[in-house]
Amino acid sequence: MKNTLIAAASLAAIAAAVPAAALAQDAAATKAGPYAGANVGIVDGSGGLNLKAIQGRLGYRFNDWIGVEGDLATGIESDKDTIAGVDVSTKLKHSAAAYVVGFAPIGANTDLLARIGYGTTKLRAKAAGVSASDSEESFNFGVGAQHHFDGLNGVRVDYTRQEFRNDGGDANVWSVGYTRKF
Repeated sequence: MKNTLIAAASLAAIAAAVPAAALAQDAAATKAGPYAGANVGIVDGSGGLNLKAIQGRLGYRFNDWIGVEGDLATGIESDKDTIAGVDVSTKLKHSAAAYVVGFAPIGANTDLLARIGYGTTKLRAKAAGVSASDSEESFNFGVGAQHHFDGLNGVRVDYTRQEFRNDGGDANVWSVGYTRKF
């Protein structure tokens, strides 16, 4: 009788544990996979440069903790200044970067994140009918958070610091936008 009770208790424990393990595995599996986003951003650059940008983001999350992503951005509003009596308009032509992303799940659909990467940015300045463009490469790093309301669609906010090579200055990029997991 004692052996029968032990066997029944063991079967009950296994019957309860297997579905729970399968659910946990399915939940972890939903974290992995491709994702995309569309953001608006504010770029505060050294020298008082303030630009507005629209960004697109594609990424792949390998598991709960690690992923990779790429960003593309273009300017949607120029910064206008007067330098030595001449009106100067500066616009972000494009920015592109690749990142390694670390995720810290803090809820079923909520993550904190940190990212580090490398990028390139091209600006165009116009003054008195003359236009000039220049590109700079940068070391980028940042932090943020995201929440997927239904497990697929959500919102992401983040901050990225761009430190340009060759004493090219720096920029702080603040963005908020839509994110979608596939």
